[in-house]
Amino acid sequence: MEGIMMLLVVAIIILFNSVKIVSEYERGVVFRLGRLVDARGPGLIILFPMVERMVKISLRTVTFDVTPQEVMTRDNVPIKINAVVWFRVMDPNKAVVEVENYHMSTMQLAQTTLRGIAGQFELDQILSERDTVNQQLQQIIDQQTDPWGIKVSIVEIKEVELPDTMKRAMARQAEVERDRRARIINAEGEYQASEKLRDAAKILAEVPSSIQLRYLQTAAEIAAEKNSTILFPLPIELLKFFEKNDKKTG
Repeated sequence: MEGIMMLLVVAIIILFNSVKIVSEYERGVVFRLGRLVDARGPGLIILFPMVERMVKISLRTVTFDVTPQEVMTRDNVPIKINAVVWFRVMDPNKAVVEVENYHMSTMQLAQTTLRGIAGQFELDQILSERDTVNQQLQQIIDQQTDPWGIKVSIVEIKEVELPDTMKRAMARQAEVERDRRARIINAEGEYQASEKLRDAAKILAEVPSSIQLRYLQTAAEIAAEKNSTILFPLPIELLKFFEKNDKKTG
């Protein structure tokens, strides 16, 4: 009786170890006597006891932060830069057979690639052309992880840390640039105003009496305050009239 119970217990243990359940987002890579069979799942998988073993691999997208890397840019500016990488396993068989730890290997590869690529760009390019840097990082990392059955879909630079001296220099540069733009805008405004005044002078020269009308308009605007003394200038036409009379009498 005890022998039967022992056999029953052993049979239950073997059956328990032979039946595996693989989730929808997983695949089970099966080895038979050390040789690769295939990736199975999802669902219920039955293994031959003592002959087959299974390694579960997740097919979900994995995200990890690349630790900050100290990089010297092409224009000799020391910076600290980090990034975020998104990848997933496309071939479970390669992810188990071709590399010991695909997650750690992808992380180390991303760190070295980030240092190498960031050193090929100038600081202004890293700050203003992030899409180009991100695309180049993604292509290089994805190409190197392809033999492992890994697909790197996105690489994004997360933060660029600059030295304090460089921050102050960039702030001064931005201030000078804003001052330059303000001077240019002011000069353009003066130039446009002078053009309008020139056109107005030409129009007033064609009709001399319009100058007197302009005087009266200006006086009306000043008189609206009711606290000013208005001195009417002597009309130029009147001076010309006196000048003509002097010539006739002379």
